[in-house]
Amino acid sequence: MEGVPFRAYGTSGADSAGSITDFIPGMKRLCSLIIPVLGSLFLSGCSEDAENLYTNRPAYFVYQYVQSAPQLYTSLNNPGEFSTIQLDRQQYVIRNLAGETRINQTALASYSSFHLGLAGFIVGLPNIPEPGAETSKVVCYDLACPNCYTQLMISASLQLRESGKAFCSRCSRIYELNNGGIIGKGENGSSLFRYRITYDGRTVVINNQ
Repeated sequence: MEGVPFRAYGTSGADSAGSITDFIPGMKRLCSLIIPVLGSLFLSGCSEDAENLYTNRPAYFVYQYVQSAPQLYTSLNNPGEFSTIQLDRQQYVIRNLAGETRINQTALASYSSFHLGLAGFIVGLPNIPEPGAETSKVVCYDLACPNCYTQLMISASLQLRESGKAFCSRCSRIYELNNGGIIGKGENGSSLFRYRITYDGRTVVINNQ
């Protein structure tokens, strides 16, 4: 019905007649207020999701000469490759499916403050990027089975398997290292405990403190 006005409410509380062109600017102003709020909520949710990726358990390890440990170098530079880091008496042992490298504690700076999580670390470069990412970044998981630890306080060490998998001989769960440490086979439960890690091509830093 052309020419028929719609009803709009003025600031005084009394309603007045106006055209649709009077209504549009008001809607634009309302949207300009709502959209930033929704955006901030969305970003806040993303930030919380990122934080929830990592356990709050303490972890700290620094190694400045990654190339001197072939297993570690391979796992940090080749998609789908992983290695473990553990302490055996006075040596740090870095293993993958092909072999191991042993590093004396005294060869590592500030080794006395190192904390290898519950049972050690699994580090590597997944061949599947994180959701929303275009490329993969290095990851670090605890070597302990999270479900055995949570249920029974047992730090059962996982075993690396082919195709980026980690196996718990106690509960028989198999974890997918290329896919966020989720359970690929076995009873339902928690994904692997995860730590923050950076790698610049020479030095690897695991720091969850």
